[in-house]
Amino acid sequence: MSTTLLRGKSFTSRLKLKGNGSFYLGIGIITFLIIIAAAAPLISHYDPTGQDLLNTLVPPSTHHLLGTDQLGRDVFTRIIYGARIDLAIGFAAVLLPFILGTTLGLVSGWFGGWFDSLLMRIVDTTIAFPFYVLAIALVFIVGPGPKAIILAITLVGWVAYCRIIRAAVLVAKELDYVHAAKLSGLPTARILRKHLLPNVISQAIIFSMSDIVLSILAIVSLGYLGLGVPIPTAEWGSMIQEGQAYILQQWWIPTIPGVMVVITGFGLSLIGDGLVKRLNK
Repeated sequence: MSTTLLRGKSFTSRLKLKGNGSFYLGIGIITFLIIIAAAAPLISHYDPTGQDLLNTLVPPSTHHLLGTDQLGRDVFTRIIYGARIDLAIGFAAVLLPFILGTTLGLVSGWFGGWFDSLLMRIVDTTIAFPFYVLAIALVFIVGPGPKAIILAITLVGWVAYCRIIRAAVLVAKELDYVHAAKLSGLPTARILRKHLLPNVISQAIIFSMSDIVLSILAIVSLGYLGLGVPIPTAEWGSMIQEGQAYILQQWWIPTIPGVMVVITGFGLSLIGDGLVKRLNK
């Protein structure tokens, strides 16, 4: 019995990205953001939290590319250090729900029965619970910071991946290559891991791109509300909140962090669109 029949058409075999301009543009944008975030200490010699009260609200110049804020902190430095926080939490906050939701969806869709029924009731209950209410409650319990944000997103975010994978498994387990794997006497764990998962995970990966955008928006929103990463840590949401009072005179202080959020979302959306175009061929 051929390996192709057993494994079906794998995710990697469909992921041929030659000529996919939107994917490469998105990869380029996100790679650039990751590089400047990682190299922030090399790019700027300013302290992102260091105050210089003698040079507050200085306009952009060769010394301060984006000027300074109300406390004399270099805005450009805070932007690139803020990218570290928002990107790191955004990716981490999606990784855990992705793993948890994919695992539960795979098991639920394959075995069905009481476990599937119970899990779907939990899913329905979780969907009905407002995310920001949960996030605010966790901030009061755990305290503001990355831990509370990641925990809040994980408690809600796994549901989407679980539903996506479960729906794909319900269809895929009736296909010929899965029946062939069963008839060959392979263990269930091997069928799930080696044959079924590679063929159902593509939609979850595509969704994860938009989910990272939503996670970053949640991080920025919580930071704007004062419930995210504690100040004075450089973070885009808190920068927008602190700079909004100066938008008419020093518009770049609250605007540039917002632009960075848009650019990040645009890059991730392009990656997702590129994956959709290739995987649907």
